[in-house]
Amino acid sequence: MKLLVRNLSRSTTEQEINTLFSAHGSVTECNLVLDQSTGKSKGFAFIEMPDDSEAKSAIAALQEMRVDKNKIRVKIAQ
Repeated sequence: MKLLVRNLSRSTTEQEINTLFSAHGSVTECNLVLDQSTGKSKGFAFIEMPDDSEAKSAIAALQEMRVDKNKIRVKIAQ
């Protein structure tokens, strides 16, 4: 299941996001979206979790969790 993580702090790293989601199950892919011209985070990322039940557990546990002072939003990517 592919998840969209929004409202990330610009200083949050891909490794931090991967670690956060790995606590809830297997993560096969983690992509922090970067601005092409500056190389800095755009504040959102995509996570791929192969087990749907683990992905739903991650959504429930991490929705509105504070990460680097921001409340993140997690949902199924469309």
